[in-house]
Amino acid sequence: MKIAVILVNYNGLRYNTACVESLLRQQADCLLKIIVVDNASRDGSMQAIEERYGGDDRIETVLLDDNYGFSHANNVGIRRAVKWEADHVLLLNNDTEAEADMIAQLMACAERHRDSVIVPKIYYSDRRNVLWSAGGAVSPFVRKVRHIGLDQEDRGQFDQEQQVGFGTGCCLMIPRAVIERTGGLDERFFLYYEDTEYSFRLREMGIALYYCPAARLYHKVGASSKGADSPLCAYYIARNWLLCNRMHLGARYPLFLLYYAVNRTACCILWLLHGKSRLVWATGRGIRDHCRRKYGQIP
Repeated sequence: MKIAVILVNYNGLRYNTACVESLLRQQADCLLKIIVVDNASRDGSMQAIEERYGGDDRIETVLLDDNYGFSHANNVGIRRAVKWEADHVLLLNNDTEAEADMIAQLMACAERHRDSVIVPKIYYSDRRNVLWSAGGAVSPFVRKVRHIGLDQEDRGQFDQEQQVGFGTGCCLMIPRAVIERTGGLDERFFLYYEDTEYSFRLREMGIALYYCPAARLYHKVGASSKGADSPLCAYYIARNWLLCNRMHLGARYPLFLLYYAVNRTACCILWLLHGKSRLVWATGRGIRDHCRRKYGQIP
C-alpha cells in the first residue's frame, strides 16, 4: 500500500517540523511519501525542510514560483502522488500533528468503506481533549456546513464510525480511484470553501464520506489565515460561500441568498459595533468580486 501525504506550505516555518515528525512516526504498514508543496514562502521554511530532511527519500519538495493558493498547490501534489502510483492521497494541513496510528486507522477504515473518502477525529492542538471536528454535517435547505462536536469536550460521544456530509480539507484521505473520477480541488476558491465544494461534488457523484473516530489529529486552528477574525478570512468566506452554493444548490439558491443576506448583515452589524470596519469592507469586496466573477487570489 502506498500513501502520499500532501502538505501545502506558505510561510509555515513554525509548524512544519512538528507535522512532518508526527508523520515520520506513523505506525502504518505502508510505503509513505510526504510531498511538501510550497507557495513561494519567504520565511525560510523550505530551506529548513531541506536542511533537516534533504537526505530522506520519503520527503519530496515542490517549489512554486508564486502563491497560487491552497487548491492549486494541493492539485500539484495530487498529480505528483498519482505519478508515484499512490493508492491513497492524504491532504493534510501542515499546522497539524497526527497520533502515531492515525494513518493506520484511516487505512483500516478505508478498507471497510471501499472507494470512500475518510476523515479523522480532529482536536484543538492546545486543548487536546476538546474537539474541533468529528466529521461534518450539512443543513438540509441552504446546505450550510458545520463541524460536528465543535468545542465539545471529548467524552466518547462521537466514537461511532459513520457516514458524514462534509469533510474538512484539514485532513482528507482520498483513494486514487476517487481522484480519477472527481479530479482535484477547484482552484477558483484559492482559500476556504474548496473542501465544501469538493464534499458537495462527492455527494453528487455518489461517493461517500466516512468519519473515522479512531484516527486522531491535532490542529492549530486558523494558522493559515491568522484566524477567523481577519479581513482575509471575511473576504474569502463572503465570496467563496456564494460561489460554492451557486454551483451546487440549483433551485434552492434563491433561498440560500436570503439566508446569506441575513447572515452577513448580522455579522457586519456586530463587527461595526466592535469597531471592526475592515471586516465589513472585506465582506463587501468579496460579494462584489463574486458578482464580477473575479476569483482566485485577492489582488
